[in-house]
Amino acid sequence: MIYRFRMSCIRFNTPAHFEQLEALKNSATPVDAVAQFLSPAVSESKIRRLRAMAEDPNPKIRESAALSYHAPEEVYEKLSRDPDDGVRECLARNPHAPCDVLRRLATDKNERVRAFVAVNYFVPEDAMATLAEDPSDTVQALVAWKDSLREEQPVAV
Repeated sequence: MIYRFRMSCIRFNTPAHFEQLEALKNSATPVDAVAQFLSPAVSESKIRRLRAMAEDPNPKIRESAALSYHAPEEVYEKLSRDPDDGVRECLARNPHAPCDVLRRLATDKNERVRAFVAVNYFVPEDAMATLAEDPSDTVQALVAWKDSLREEQPVAV
């Protein structure tokens, strides 16, 4: 199989990954082996790819960079100003987006971007306050729904 020793953008299969998985399969049940299989470490190469993806002319590629948990902060900053609504929507959904980026997206011109910020569990309180006053009934309803979830959670004693 030609792809066995090349890195796949989807599955990150490298010879080292195959060796790791084989070692796990020999030392654990198959289900345990898959559960223990680690994602590749974040390397300088991966960061370079994310930076390149953030510059790609195809918005779907930039969306993928916006969804990454490992992009550098300046990549998230750049993508928060992307002209494509879908890229900013993906970034608004990302739980690893920096607080300042989520604050900016909380005032985005696109209602769907603001709605995704509203349901992101890591958005700062001041951004939620901004969204609570949003002109969109949908965004306000999402803020209220998220707030109701917080009220329903039991308090640890």
